[in-house]
Amino acid sequence: MYKLYFSPGACSLAVQVVLRELGQPFELVHKASVADYQQINAVGAVPALEVDGTVLTEGAAIMLYLLDKHANDLLPAEASARQQAIQQLMFANATVHPAYSKLFFLNNQLADGAVKQQLLQVAAAQVSKLWQLVETRLQSQPYLGGQHYSVADILLAVYAGWGRFFAVAIEIGPRGQAMIDKVRALPAYQAAVAAEQQAA
Repeated sequence: MYKLYFSPGACSLAVQVVLRELGQPFELVHKASVADYQQINAVGAVPALEVDGTVLTEGAAIMLYLLDKHANDLLPAEASARQQAIQQLMFANATVHPAYSKLFFLNNQLADGAVKQQLLQVAAAQVSKLWQLVETRLQSQPYLGGQHYSVADILLAVYAGWGRFFAVAIEIGPRGQAMIDKVRALPAYQAAVAAEQQAA
């Protein structure tokens, strides 16, 4: 059985959703409940997934591991479709996630005031530009992955919730919001959120 280390609302939520989509049993462990979490993951980040005594880190790598190991509809088998799905996953993980991370850094490191607010607005504008790319991608399909949701859609649904932490506007278009709403309505997503609340 897998052991997933998480923090509420973090990108570990997406890994939990994937585990549930795959029908895999797992134990959910709050990062804060571990005396020295850096012994689990030296950089202190979540998610971390323990598999038969080995700890896997980095959310995208963990999800690719799980999708390669278990039968699923989240990652196509055909080469070109698989490459496109991985590209969308990396867009979410390596482009959108760091853009939100800038907001967290500014919010946590700078004293409140006009300069902080101005920098937050600039960072939020960059995030909004990325959501516009998502909006364009969704012109002819309901999900980044096409007609079926993918791990990239799941990640973006998690990231979209982070906007509530900042006193600046992040613009998500109607197609992007519709995709987010559909992903969040999935039984696996709702069960994952409820499990985090119970374990917190």
